Amino acid sequence: MTSLLLVEASTAGWVIGWSVGIVVVLAVVALVVPILLLAQRIGSQASEINGSLEKSVDHTAALSELNATNEAADAIVAGLARGRNRLGG
Repeated sequence: MTSLLLVEASTAGWVIGWSVGIVVVLAVVALVVPILLLAQRIGSQASEINGSLEKSVDHTAALSELNATNEAADAIVAGLARGRNRLGG
């Protein structure tokens, strides 16, 4: 009878240990899965945002020539002013 109690006590320890281990694993999975889903959503949004930024770069590329356009406009305005002065206006 004593050996039967020892076997049951030994088995009870294993059952408790496995139960606690399974609960810990389930808790970790319950915490990690939402984080992974959120990371996946962020990754897909980051791809869309990057595509939008690349389009913005293409659409604003002409702004790099804005200084040259301003210089040309200044030269034209100065030429018009000289012409007006020569015509007496």
